Amino acid sequence: MQKTVRDYIRTIVDFPHEGILFRDVTTLFADPRGFRICVDQLLAPWAGMRIDKVVGLEARGFILGGAVAHQLSTGFVPVRKKGKLPGQTISQAYQLEYGEAVVEIHEDALFAGERVLLVDDLLATGGTAAAGISLIERLGAEVIGCAFVVDLPDLGGRKKLEALGMDVRCLCAFEGL
Repeated sequence: MQKTVRDYIRTIVDFPHEGILFRDVTTLFADPRGFRICVDQLLAPWAGMRIDKVVGLEARGFILGGAVAHQLSTGFVPVRKKGKLPGQTISQAYQLEYGEAVVEIHEDALFAGERVLLVDDLLATGGTAAAGISLIERLGAEVIGCAFVVDLPDLGGRKKLEALGMDVRCLCAFEGL
């Protein structure tokens, strides 16, 4: 039987806190066949569409987004935590379970009318992705889709992004937190 992307992802119990089932994609990245399947499946829904840039969310979205951008022969743009980018940036704050976080993008990374694919490893509450979408749109670019490896549907991220009008694709889902 052929392995699926989900088969390459390990679960670590009680990380980073008790009661959490952490979905670790590093085992997927470490396997050449698993990584190839993952990248191919992430970009498949948008094959044949014009994509000007791939935007990856910190940090595992950099690994995936870079690989997807390479396959699409397009540019890659990182969305990073506040204070990590060296040039002029714009920022977007968003809510975490206990507090607030801020992500940034270079103000010259995207241009009006560019078509962007947003990529990350995991969709949980959707807060980071929604902040990334806001940054992309503030620069005048259009998000044509959001691609994730793992969806945690119990946390509502997909619904949040779809309510923003996003086309959301996930390669697999895990129930629970």
